[in-house]
Amino acid sequence: MRFFVPRALIAFLAGVLALPAAAQVVPYKAPEHVSGFPGMASGETQGEMAASLDLGPELDRGRSPRWMLADYRRMDKALAALQPQRKGVVDVYIVSVGLDSDPVFGREAREAGKVLSWRYGGAGRTITLAGTDGSGPSALPNGSITNLTLALARISELMDPKEDVLILYSTSHGAPLGIVYHDADQGFGVLSPKRLAGVLGDLGIRNRLLILSACYSGVFVPALASPTTALFTAASDSRTSFGCASDNDWTFFGDAMINHALRKPQTLKAASDEARGLITQWETKGGVTPSNPQVSIGASVGTWLTPLEARSPKVATQPAGRPATDILDRVRH
Repeated sequence: MRFFVPRALIAFLAGVLALPAAAQVVPYKAPEHVSGFPGMASGETQGEMAASLDLGPELDRGRSPRWMLADYRRMDKALAALQPQRKGVVDVYIVSVGLDSDPVFGREAREAGKVLSWRYGGAGRTITLAGTDGSGPSALPNGSITNLTLALARISELMDPKEDVLILYSTSHGAPLGIVYHDADQGFGVLSPKRLAGVLGDLGIRNRLLILSACYSGVFVPALASPTTALFTAASDSRTSFGCASDNDWTFFGDAMINHALRKPQTLKAASDEARGLITQWETKGGVTPSNPQVSIGASVGTWLTPLEARSPKVATQPAGRPATDILDRVRH
């Protein structure tokens, strides 16, 4: 038996077969389970655990559904308020995040966002993510790894990666494997150097001022250093930093770098030098092992930093909150 095939169908099939392989439709394949839950399979090796932590795991447990909806709405509103970049202008997008529910980080993230926005002209392009400041429930989007990632993704849509700059300030507890996210008993996670570098790389965010306040935060330097990145960490990869008591207003690093040095009309390098000098004085006074803050300034940072510093304020502002060194006096008494 012979079948009649319309010429139009023959032409269509011929056209499809002639398309390049990349243009052909690939059938959808649903995601597959290729491994068990991380950390829950018996016999998991230390190497497998390290590889899992590198991916930046995050866990919510027992969250109130109403709280989750409210946080979604806060985050949606904050992202919608970010303004697009201006062609021909080096615009700055600022994210200040406290990745822990201890109020010291909520207070520090809030004030850091204000100082950085004032210094670098980030009005309309600044987002602060943080839990409570100790006075009541937070009105901000929660400081979480997910919200941080969403903020970075939205910023990548608004900025011109060739001329604009991301400024990220993160404050939290830390560990040798990265920044620890711990929100009371509901949120847990790890932001590893590999994960943060991967997110920034995937989003194409190249011009970066990254200021990381956490113990062991120097572990981020090898992963994040680049010709267009200025990176400052509160400690080396083998040292703790100080001042993170829950009732403090500042950590040592946040107080020195943000609350003192960056409030003054001086270069970023001079601010870093001043901050490290202050930290050395405070740690000597406290008789603690030096935190050894790290600095990495890429060779091409000047292409975006020079115009920012040229338009930065020419007058200083006064430090806010209680000095981080108050903890030394409280310990003595």
